[in-house]
Amino acid sequence: MKKVLTTLLILFLGYVQYAQDYDFGKVSKQELEGEICPQDSSANAVVLYKNEKISFEYIQGEGFMQNREVHERIKIYNKEGFHWATKKIRLYNSSASNSENLSSLKGYTFNLIDGKIEKEKLKKESIFEEEANKYWKFESFTMPNVKDGCVIEYAYRIKSPYLQIDDINFQYTIPILKSDLKISTPEYYIYNKLLNPKSSYIPKLNLTKEHNSFTINSKARSTTGGLTATKTEFSQSKTDYMDNVITINEVNIPALKDEPLVGNIDNYRAKLILELTAIKYPNKPLESFSSSWEKVTKTIYDSDEFGIQLDKTGYYEEDLENLIAGETNVSNKITLIYNHVKSKVKWNGYYGYRIDNGVRKAYKEGTGNVGDINLILVSMLRSAGVKANPVLISTKNNGIPLFPTRDGFNYVICMIEDVNFNVLLDATNDYSTVDILPTRALNWQGRVIRENGSSAWIDLQPKVKSEETVLLNIAINTDLTVGGKVRENYTNYMAMQHRNRYANISPDDLIKIFEKNKGEIVIENLEINNAKDVEKPLQITYEFQSNDAVEEIAGKLYFAPMLFLATSENPFKQIKRNYPITMDFPVSTKYMVNVMIPEGYEVETLPESSAVDFNNGGAKLTYVVKKSGKYLQLLVNLDLNTTLVLPEDYEYFKGFFKSSIEKHNEKVVLKKII
Repeated sequence: MKKVLTTLLILFLGYVQYAQDYDFGKVSKQELEGEICPQDSSANAVVLYKNEKISFEYIQGEGFMQNREVHERIKIYNKEGFHWATKKIRLYNSSASNSENLSSLKGYTFNLIDGKIEKEKLKKESIFEEEANKYWKFESFTMPNVKDGCVIEYAYRIKSPYLQIDDINFQYTIPILKSDLKISTPEYYIYNKLLNPKSSYIPKLNLTKEHNSFTINSKARSTTGGLTATKTEFSQSKTDYMDNVITINEVNIPALKDEPLVGNIDNYRAKLILELTAIKYPNKPLESFSSSWEKVTKTIYDSDEFGIQLDKTGYYEEDLENLIAGETNVSNKITLIYNHVKSKVKWNGYYGYRIDNGVRKAYKEGTGNVGDINLILVSMLRSAGVKANPVLISTKNNGIPLFPTRDGFNYVICMIEDVNFNVLLDATNDYSTVDILPTRALNWQGRVIRENGSSAWIDLQPKVKSEETVLLNIAINTDLTVGGKVRENYTNYMAMQHRNRYANISPDDLIKIFEKNKGEIVIENLEINNAKDVEKPLQITYEFQSNDAVEEIAGKLYFAPMLFLATSENPFKQIKRNYPITMDFPVSTKYMVNVMIPEGYEVETLPESSAVDFNNGGAKLTYVVKKSGKYLQLLVNLDLNTTLVLPEDYEYFKGFFKSSIEKHNEKVVLKKII
């Protein structure tokens, strides 16, 4: 009997949770009193209710307009969840007549004060508009009076002249207790429906049809007699049609949990993607938009904002002639032109494969978006006789497109296809080099478009290792402090990342960066060599003194010879991994440590030399330590040859790191010579 009552209670509570009133503004005391999310105790906030309606309204003289209505109610448990009180909405902003508009925005914050519900209205001064570029703008707002335990609620409408429907996300990084979606599209428009196959949560689609109609008003003038007498007659005509309706009603949608080295977590989000594939109006032929990547790239290449820009050469011809005068070596020409574009036109921070300022204006004014800069690069290389072509890319933060669409790309780079070599170039970063792209562009594959209009997928993942080599010479002083010198060398991607990180930082701030997370240490005489000479390895040297590296116990000295080079914490803490581990590039690190044995001491124990392997060479650690005269010599090599680890291999990879970290932190024991 007790078991039956418990079951009925659970069912009743579930009914109350999902059948409660979600009308706007009717927040309950029960919602405000909740202190923890019952579905996920780690959540800092939870979406209590989300409702989204997408429909099309016929406007005479304009056609069908898309309306998107959004209503969200969110419970915020603590300060870590306060950022959910700020909402940023992206709107297409092509022109005054073809822009998306936000309207009917309203919102309230609810707090429980002395047992009473108090609410505060979203004010106009908390609503902001920001232009991202000439195509996109953002409207954002921040809810007022946000406190621990509050509930925020807002609603808005987006009116769009476009038939393409933005992706509908069903997962946030916090749980969603209840989500309702309804999409009504006129029968004239045919959409492909795709639920993200990479997501571990797949909502259920319900497909139905509903009657709808629109009315057209018209007027006509007719002669009633005589030469000028006219009569105006008004009439209405009604058109009936069917809406194709998608509804999704879900409860207890789990949070999308981010994981270390996952790339873009959005690739694994539960979402519905709709692709307009055809239009069929009554008594008119079918207009098909069903596409392929070949058609998409050809359309992009033929556009005024892309391929046409490559044919414009007059603005740089004189500079190019002077730049490569007398040069016959192809590699030298490439380097000269590449460095010229990098220094001549600086990136304004905007992505896009299409031009922003236009190549001529960008070259003249010295600034442009990704499209401006890299299309200039392709054009100049072609004019110099180099076989260069643009490569369309979806950056990591744009995700991986699941079907052919122009919106699947948001970036462009340059590819040189020579008989002897193929290389990739991106002139938007001061510290990138030939075949070393900014990591934002390393999103598995890109689409190269050749002059004849053909296109093909190419691999963007780096094959050559980026190297870190560190030489550490240390001596243990009589007061048990440790002094020493460090020389660090970096190549390829590791060099570019460090150059980007340390650019425009004062010497004092640089020392603070290097001292961070190294314990009780003082660093002096810090020098960075080849900071701007990107063709050479980046070299960093400094001297240090550490006060907490050696521990004395019963007259014996204990220390880990890698000192601050040792990794102390495993980045992989989860028991189970849901998504692949992705790394931007293969890595080789080599640490060489020389320790001068202090006078009056000898070695009692050394760590054992060993090797740790993952997946037959996918990753490997070798640890070799030996005594040579009055020195201890340690050589630690870590090679990460794979850039992709599947979830089923996660436990082994986690174990590989655990074993590696243990070796990093093993101690040498010195005893006094008797």
